[in-house]
Amino acid sequence: MGTTLSSPLVLLLAQETAGAWAMVFIAACLCLAAFLWVRHRIRQAQLDAQRLIDGAKDDREKILKEAHLKAREESFKLKEAFEKETSEVRNELKQNERKLDKREDIVDRKQETVQKKEREIEQRERVLEQKQKVVDDKGVELQGLVEQARKELHQVAGLTREEAVRQILTRVETELQTELSAMINKNKEKVKEITESEARRLITIAIQRIAAGHTADTVVSTVDLPNEEMKGRIIGREGRNIRAFERATGIDVIVDDTPGVIVVSGFDSVRREMARRSMEKLISDGRIHPTRIEEIVEQSKKEMEEHIQQTGKQTCYDLDIHGLHPKIMTLLGRLRYRTSYGQNVLQHSMEVAWLSSAIAGELHYDPKLAKRCGVLHDIGKAVDQEMEGSHPAIGAELLKRFDERPEVVDAAGGHHGDMNPEFPYTVITAAADAISASRPGARMETLEKYIKRMERLEGIANSYPGVETTFAIQAGREIRVIVNSQKVDDKGALLLARDIANDIEAELNYPGEIKVTVIREMRVVEFAR
Repeated sequence: MGTTLSSPLVLLLAQETAGAWAMVFIAACLCLAAFLWVRHRIRQAQLDAQRLIDGAKDDREKILKEAHLKAREESFKLKEAFEKETSEVRNELKQNERKLDKREDIVDRKQETVQKKEREIEQRERVLEQKQKVVDDKGVELQGLVEQARKELHQVAGLTREEAVRQILTRVETELQTELSAMINKNKEKVKEITESEARRLITIAIQRIAAGHTADTVVSTVDLPNEEMKGRIIGREGRNIRAFERATGIDVIVDDTPGVIVVSGFDSVRREMARRSMEKLISDGRIHPTRIEEIVEQSKKEMEEHIQQTGKQTCYDLDIHGLHPKIMTLLGRLRYRTSYGQNVLQHSMEVAWLSSAIAGELHYDPKLAKRCGVLHDIGKAVDQEMEGSHPAIGAELLKRFDERPEVVDAAGGHHGDMNPEFPYTVITAAADAISASRPGARMETLEKYIKRMERLEGIANSYPGVETTFAIQAGREIRVIVNSQKVDDKGALLLARDIANDIEAELNYPGEIKVTVIREMRVVEFAR
């Protein structure tokens, strides 16, 4: 019984022991498998990490190479930009050098002109010295005649009164006839001078209104060239380009040996400016052939018309003038390219407008209407090459055609005295026109020359005995001489006026004539006590 019971227990214990060992074995196997799996994963992770490190190294090398290439490209671009900028600076320096060369040529020519004028002045001084010597000899001769006359008077003193009076009257009559002959000859010379002056004026007006060939030398514009090769391209094969340009613009093109420039020549200032702009565009474009020339000239013509119209509008804006017809504003802009006696007509018209406004304001008239009359008084000069008649008549006709006010029409037609003025604004405009034309520097006379002429004019009058003071007035057209009534009598005043006029004629160069007025005033003051 005891044995039977112990055997199953042993068997059970044996089975439990075997199961425990089996569990231990299984656990050991699991631990070994887990260890091997973990080890495999660690090795796999190490391999992945190594691959990532190798890839990162490759990416780094690639990025470095790309950065190096980009740096080289940027460096190349900067080098190209620097070379381009350097080339532009060199070209600009070459252009400035050419301009300086041209300016040096101009300065040399001016210096030659100054030297020539100095030689002329020296020659005139020698002529004046010779004339002064002749005058001195005449003075000595005159003193001899005076002494001879005195001796004759002493001889006459032994005659009867009637005989002496008769001889004196005969002598005076002879002297008066001589003086009268001299006055007649003087007036003949004066009339001849006035006639020649009027003829020159009429010829000058005709030359300004008609584009004649012999005036081309004084109406030119220059165009700068980038190089000497451009002259050949402008001329073209057998001259076809230059002929096409002259035919399209109506302006002559002069290509000579002057370095770096060509000359466009023509009397019409508007067309000459249009030709100059067209030539500059052709040079800048580089394509120079007859078809392109016609296109550029047509384009410049439109631009010129717009510029002229804009100039007229700007003038009206500056003068605060409103309501002008667009055609009148265009004609006003054309005056920008018109000159009269060396004076720009648009600038002159604006001066007349401001002067007319100032004068009208002082006289309690309408300043705005006077300003309108002043700026439009020379509007006929914008088309006097295209229409017949004087510019006042042309201007009056144009303004009447575009329904301008009667005061403006009358001012345009009568500011030169061609017709009797109907409104006071015409007289105001004429006065302002004369002031603008005669001011110092308006018509090619510098302020220094004007002042020297005034000083010389007064100096001639002050050099005579008995003269107290002198005043040169009306821009040098009249000189008033105030004399001492105790030293100069009425007859002496007549002789003084004639002597001063003769000295002015001999010593001064001046336009027109100078009026000499000698004033002798006798003042008697007494006090009642």
